[in-house]
Amino acid sequence: MKHLLTTLLLGLTAATAQARDVFPFNDGWTFKKMPATTDARQAAAQWNGRWDSVSLPHTWNAHDMQQRANNFYAGPAYYRKTCVFPAEWKGNRLFLRFEGVGSCAEVYVNGRLVGSHRGAYSAFACEIQNDVKFGETNEILVRADNSARPDVIPVNHNLFGVYGGIYRPVWLVVTDPCHIAVTDYASPGVYVRQQNVSARSADVSVRVKLDNATLHPQPVTLETTVSDAEGKVVASDRRSFDLTAQGQQTLESRFTLRRPHLWQGRQDPYLYKVTARLLRQGRTVDEVVQPLGLRKFEIVAGKGFYLNGKKYPMYGVTRHQDWLGLGSALTNREHAADLATIMDVGATTVRLAHYQQADYVYAKCDSLGLIVWAEIPFVNRVTGQEWENAHSQLRELIRQSYNHPSIYVWGLHNEVYQPHSYTAQLTQSLHDLAKTEDPDRFTASVNGYGHADHPVNMNADIQGMNRYFGWYEKKIKDIDGWVEGLEKNYPEMKLMLTEYGADANLKHQTELLGESLNWTKEFYPETFQTKTHEYQWATIARHPYIIASYLWNTFDFGCPMWERGGVPARNMKGLVTFDRKTKKDSYFWYKANWSTEPVLYLTQRRNTDRERRTTSVTVYSNIGQPRVSLNGCELSGIRKGYTDVHYVIEGVTLADGENVIRATATDRDGHEHTDQVTWTYHGEKSRDVDSRENRDEHAGF
Repeated sequence: MKHLLTTLLLGLTAATAQARDVFPFNDGWTFKKMPATTDARQAAAQWNGRWDSVSLPHTWNAHDMQQRANNFYAGPAYYRKTCVFPAEWKGNRLFLRFEGVGSCAEVYVNGRLVGSHRGAYSAFACEIQNDVKFGETNEILVRADNSARPDVIPVNHNLFGVYGGIYRPVWLVVTDPCHIAVTDYASPGVYVRQQNVSARSADVSVRVKLDNATLHPQPVTLETTVSDAEGKVVASDRRSFDLTAQGQQTLESRFTLRRPHLWQGRQDPYLYKVTARLLRQGRTVDEVVQPLGLRKFEIVAGKGFYLNGKKYPMYGVTRHQDWLGLGSALTNREHAADLATIMDVGATTVRLAHYQQADYVYAKCDSLGLIVWAEIPFVNRVTGQEWENAHSQLRELIRQSYNHPSIYVWGLHNEVYQPHSYTAQLTQSLHDLAKTEDPDRFTASVNGYGHADHPVNMNADIQGMNRYFGWYEKKIKDIDGWVEGLEKNYPEMKLMLTEYGADANLKHQTELLGESLNWTKEFYPETFQTKTHEYQWATIARHPYIIASYLWNTFDFGCPMWERGGVPARNMKGLVTFDRKTKKDSYFWYKANWSTEPVLYLTQRRNTDRERRTTSVTVYSNIGQPRVSLNGCELSGIRKGYTDVHYVIEGVTLADGENVIRATATDRDGHEHTDQVTWTYHGEKSRDVDSRENRDEHAGF
């Protein structure tokens, strides 16, 4: 009763509002997993009294997809909610907007289907007022099903789990009969395009889609304004017209902004605000506000990435959205925490892999200045049945995310191959769709092979390649020959290294490393991951031919089909553990190389039980050469490693028992920084490492 009364009070507020009202619709739900044969319209009655109370966001896979390999529930489940829509709302339009349901959904109001959707990661909206009983109790029923399907991408759970459930928030949207479109692929209904951007001027056009459900033309006025960060209106347009009741209508306003304040990435992520306001009979009946960051992205083959005419460093990471114990059912708190970590490591660009992520994430990247790669989940396998759904999900991604200035590229596919001809044609078609929807951004496709002439390549603006030298193939340093060969043979290709790295189980430590690791074994030492990143980032930094690179991954994430490295259902290539509690050594390697914040860090802090009396010490310092001591005695012979922040001392002799290594450095402001690790030595040890060569090479360098 309390819930119903609250809803009634909200309704009275909305009935007198001047513009649309948007209410959270996340409390008061019940949940039940049911057999696939259950009729959705009979579910409530059939299982009455045997439902669990839940609040959204919610997933039923928060634990089973993370704890047991290939042993999780993927199938149908139901969400049920009862509520009263006040009688005062009659005559308004009502929509339910779902930010994400994994992965296929059907929505019923009072037993009648009001909408369906295929795809776990994009939003969708259902118009419901025609099936609502105003002033009475209504039943909302949602059927969600995360079964793998050949016609819905991703077509399997192999690379990551598609968590089932209403795992992102739901919103109740109440509008006037005349409004800015809500059901245009769940987009804002407002599209802000920018062209000819420079420090001198920028051309901005704003398209607004309008809808009229009154059955008769209505005299309306559309006001469109651009405001600066302080709220001052810098451009405006106002036009009055009769809005037809037959189909959605689109109006466009054009502006030229003189001497604009540009969006300059992390350095200065300046945002304007675009407001589209619809008036009828002199009062505001709808209003939508969207961001505008004025910027120009350019890619020059062989040279790099340019932002507003200036070369811009693309220090790239990737992000999967799931958390340990939560799955994908995250709040803005978890999203913000992940982005804070990405900012802390010094990244300038993020690949949001391998699917559309929460709109909050894109909006936050706008304000933080992170440059974003956005993509659809066309990954891993081809069935021949996903053509329509891949197009649908790409169209949703672009329309829902069009106005985010941080996005520079639309990702079309990742590691999909056979059959080659079909995959190439599908990629070509997706590229054409992206260019039709958004002519101004780049497109990209990603290959897991390292040669340019693969049959599915070269069908997008950017060719991405995922390369795991030393992990899945060859040796760590073979990255050199790979990039040098492409530079020589394909100098005009716009190439990005879109994944690289190695797994790291923090419980696995050794200083005895070779140049490659058989990833099928159960031993995934953190020190091998560190060694991989040290060398491969240094190679990337020397080659502007690699326009951008994206290490895999910022965070460990769930892989419910995997049983590798001693931890089931886990990909451990992250720089940070799945629970977000521990930053691995590789994290501080990148922070030292990328960040402007002071970093002084001794590596191998978890590799405490040493295998060799004579070993090496590695320090990352971006505040100058450190002083390093062992058991109180300063060590000599320190030298630069692969980059200017990399310092190595070799031939360090440990004492029996406990050994304390201490590093000290002073920054430009005169502040002294210290770091310390403790190792123990109790005699020589051996380990079965790569037998081909370099058996006794130390992990530090």
